[in-house]
Amino acid sequence: MMPWSNGFRFSLISLPLAAVPVVVVAASDPAPIARYDMRAGTVSGFGGMGRGSGGGMGPAMSMMMGGGGGSVQHELYLRLGSQQAPVGGKAKADHFVPPAARLGKSVALVAPPREQAAPDLLPEKPKGRLLIFWGCGEHAPKGQPVVLDFAKIAAGQMPPGMPGSAVVRDWGPTPDNSRSFARWPADDHKFVKVDSSLIGAHKVVSTYAPEISFTLAKDFMAPITSRTATLPSEASRLSWTGIPGATAWLAFLTGGKQGPNGDASGDVVMWTSSADKQFGGGLMDWITPEQAASLVTSGTLMAPTSTSCVIPAEVVAAFPDFRLGTLTAFGPQESFAYPPRPADTKVVWKPEWTARIRHRSTTNWMQAQGMEMGGVGASAREEGQDGVQQPECKPKKKGLGGMLGGLGGMMGAGNKGC
Repeated sequence: MMPWSNGFRFSLISLPLAAVPVVVVAASDPAPIARYDMRAGTVSGFGGMGRGSGGGMGPAMSMMMGGGGGSVQHELYLRLGSQQAPVGGKAKADHFVPPAARLGKSVALVAPPREQAAPDLLPEKPKGRLLIFWGCGEHAPKGQPVVLDFAKIAAGQMPPGMPGSAVVRDWGPTPDNSRSFARWPADDHKFVKVDSSLIGAHKVVSTYAPEISFTLAKDFMAPITSRTATLPSEASRLSWTGIPGATAWLAFLTGGKQGPNGDASGDVVMWTSSADKQFGGGLMDWITPEQAASLVTSGTLMAPTSTSCVIPAEVVAAFPDFRLGTLTAFGPQESFAYPPRPADTKVVWKPEWTARIRHRSTTNWMQAQGMEMGGVGASAREEGQDGVQQPECKPKKKGLGGMLGGLGGMMGAGNKGC
């Protein structure tokens, strides 16, 4: 739950066998016995202060305990799904990794406990509004923002033209689409490190799936270096340095305004760089290169050659108390299957298993009532030109109330701190 959302929870996605890369597994192809999914991320700055792969302290707690900022960390998520039951009834799965991964010989994939989804909640008398902006430019176009009144939503009244996301979260194997399922990180106190590397031979051995073997040629993406600068119009220019392998870019900003008594009853504000008012859903996840190319064409994502986006002045003005920015570079993908797809399209392809690894690099920055944490390159003011970088690290003002509560739960990446 967002710390300033007034109680409103948003729901905005054997012998070793040589693997041969495949381009796409079409929906019409027979389902393989097993599917393996890897997601590898680079997290920099404010969000990179905790341990990778979900281990260790959250970024907010790390910051409060003097963890510093400007860090770089890696994250790795593994998922195995199979249509078979475990041999002998005992489920066991291990991913054997190259020594450069610095995870030991292997990591154990573990079946998670079944959890019931938490219901969407509304307080008895919700207060405040949600203001949604989108698109890059010095000023927000006519028709923005879309305003959602929490009290009206509680009464079942939704405004027309509500922004959202047509991109579905794609996590690959899940407990719901697999007879046997396991994942990592698990409670083994292992996590990838800043100098971990994924390049090399990988093998997944389990009691409920064929052996999966492949060799990765692509490593974690480089960290993002970004900065913000205030324009004379009071708009904010977000700029960054391009990184190898980026297929598209997305910027997102969220924050709020306190109520009259310093509580969390004020406005919640969201902005996305998407030109077609798309946000949330699969856009906050890992995007394939094919998806990225299509979403760049539609204006949902910025082109891989993009290096800046201006956040409209109206958006900046709507965030007087707290704002959190995220910049994501979506990256390459490697795909494997056994046996490989036949060259003759008339021959039915029956893969035993498929595997893929997707990449991204993410960074964020936080500003709260004059205090700024993040910005691998920090804020500056532009006086009719690019301006000189001037780090801001002002004392925290009073009256933050509960707005910082729950920050660690919603953070995923960051920039350099004070």
